This record gives sequence, C-alpha cells and structure tokens, in this order.
Amino acid sequence: MLLEGKVIVIIGGTTGIGGSAATAFVKAGAKVIAVGRSQTSCDALASELGDSVRTLAADATATTTADQAIDLAIDSFGHFDGLYHVAGGSGRKYGDGPLHEITDEGWEKTLNWNLTSLFQSNRAAAQRFLKLGHGGSILNLGSVLGYSPSPKYFASHAYAATKAAIIGFTKSVAAYYADQDIRFNVLAPALVETPMAQRAAEDETIQQFIKTKQPLDGGRIGMPSDLDQAAIYFLSEGSKFTTGQVLSVDGGWSISEGQY
Repeated sequence: MLLEGKVIVIIGGTTGIGGSAATAFVKAGAKVIAVGRSQTSCDALASELGDSVRTLAADATATTTADQAIDLAIDSFGHFDGLYHVAGGSGRKYGDGPLHEITDEGWEKTLNWNLTSLFQSNRAAAQRFLKLGHGGSILNLGSVLGYSPSPKYFASHAYAATKAAIIGFTKSVAAYYADQDIRFNVLAPALVETPMAQRAAEDETIQQFIKTKQPLDGGRIGMPSDLDQAAIYFLSEGSKFTTGQVLSVDGGWSISEGQY
C-alpha cells in the first residue's frame, strides 16, 4: 500500500474533498488526523474509519489548530509525515464577486479562509519537520480559477486571487526547503461536488456549461474521489523527487473552451 506507515494530517478532512481523501488514505495504509469544523462531522468520520483515524473539531483559521493536529498525530501514532491542506471556502455570500462589487468583508473572509489558514498550517508543518530533523510532504489544494478564469459563471475575484497566491507561495517555499527534503505541491481541481459548489451544482444552465468545460468522462461535475489518487501520490514516497508542482485534476477545464 502506497501510504503504509505514513501519518498524515488533513486540514479540512472530515467532509467533501478532505473526507474522501481521509478514507482513501486509510485504505492506502495511512493513519490520519482529520480536522473538521463540526464535532458531528468528526464523529461521523471516526465512526466510519475506526482506529486508523483521530479527529479534531477546530477552526482551520485559528493559529493553533495545525499545531494541535500535529501534536495529536505524534501522540496518537508516533510520528508525522505529511499535511494535506484542503480547508477553504467561497466568500460569495459575504461579498466576493467581480472586482467592482467585492466588499471589504468579502475580501477579508475569502483571504482568511483560503490563504491565511493555509499559510498557518504550512508554517506549522515546516516548523515541525525541521524540529523532527526529517523531510515530509505538504500538499495544498488550489483551484483552476487561480490560472484559468471562467468569467460568466465563476467571477469570484477574491477567491481567484487566493488560489493564484497558493501557487506562488507553494513554489517559493518548495524552492527554499527542497534541500531539506520538505516537499510542497498543489492539486488544482475545477468544479467538484462539495458543499461550497452547491450554487453551481444546482444550476441547470451552469451544469450544461460544465458538460463542455469539463468534458472528460462524459462531461460532468467532479467528485471528491477524483482527487484521491493524485493526493496519495503526492503524500507517498512515489513523489519523493517531486516538489513545487501544480497538478490540474480538472476534467479538462483548463484546456477546454466551454460552450454557453
């Protein structure tokens, strides 16, 4: 199994993309610490995955959350090998949107959820790897909207800014820590069926557009499980010679025109 013996922390790991990854990681041999926003989602995942998982109900934007999760990993399973940062969200209901319409609150909340929380978890992981004296793998969840915009239906410019920043941040820190075998990479999905994507998933017009914008596998919205095998690769020893990379798992979004 590709993750046999690995202990991995997932920030945003109890539902959606992170919850699917937690299940896949355990099946691949890992022990998992899954951080989620609600105790209910934490309890549900723990019940499903049993002794291979520990959960932590905490706010991903809190400064101490990642350190608490890493401490839990070491206390529960003896070591810490990788971090997958999935947590984030849309600030649309707070005022994200086209530039001329973005509110201060929409900007601040979107940056806090998607970029500041990721900075905090990556910093905590890098600090711990340095303290432990060994390398590790850090995988960040980006988005195709960070480099492949779609203005008619997906004009959330604060969100796009955060996802573009994740790429620049990840490449920069990957270069700095490469000689210490701390790897940083990005997975970039397109539209995936998660709670954040509910607006688009329930809009028939957008769904018709997605059939041509994400034409693979018959043309469809992505599923959280579509990302699992790529995440396993980046958190396994199979990627030990890979850092600073962005992998689009997007159904063809970034190379397809899309038809209105």
